[in-house]
Amino acid sequence: MSFKEKIDISKLPKHIAIIMDGNGRWAKQRGEHRVVGHQHGVTSVREAVEAAAEIGVQYLTLYAFSTENWNRPKEEVMALMQLLVSTINNEVKTLNENDIRLQAIGDLASLPPDCLAELKEAMKATASNKRMNLVLALSYSSRWEIINAVKQIAMDIEKAKLSAVDITEKVFESQLCTAGFPEPELMIRTSGEHRISNFLLWQLSYAELYFTDKLWPDFRKEDLFEAIVDYQSRERRFGKTSEQLV
Repeated sequence: MSFKEKIDISKLPKHIAIIMDGNGRWAKQRGEHRVVGHQHGVTSVREAVEAAAEIGVQYLTLYAFSTENWNRPKEEVMALMQLLVSTINNEVKTLNENDIRLQAIGDLASLPPDCLAELKEAMKATASNKRMNLVLALSYSSRWEIINAVKQIAMDIEKAKLSAVDITEKVFESQLCTAGFPEPELMIRTSGEHRISNFLLWQLSYAELYFTDKLWPDFRKEDLFEAIVDYQSRERRFGKTSEQLV
């Protein structure tokens, strides 16, 4: 029996987040430039998106480029940006055919102008799609997001739009990039690393974490289904006892 056949559709996570790690190591193992790993990683993105949409996941967030990634060699960064633009151009038609909406979170203003323009055009072209939301985390870091939210709240207080006693979790969440999204219930990281690397620190508070040794370019549909089966085997208590859940 395949992992897909083992999935209980009635207990699907509404939102899955993935840290796509291992492109560079995949390329190095084959004596190739790191960029080759990123190029092969595009196939894995397609596989993950198709798999999530097939079974009815509502939100899929992919950690595509962190603020820390700007510190990588310039050649690699530029190649990544070019790959992002070409991939977006190539995938818009497929996203529309499959009723998938493209969204993005992060410090998008820091992206190269041509990259940002392509991204905005793709988001506009897919804005009416309803089957699934594909969210790209680009030039994103959770610390940046949290500090930015604090600044927005501070400005509202300065303008007397808000008072300190009015600040609640709901108010804070309204200033995050993910405002309006359900919190991820499952976070997957590839490549065998066991950390979340400044990704959705607030939003992952109660997410189930799943780590696989597979490098991202080798990640396929069955790997996503396997992670979901593992997620469904866990007891999600949210601070309660097992007896209370029963």
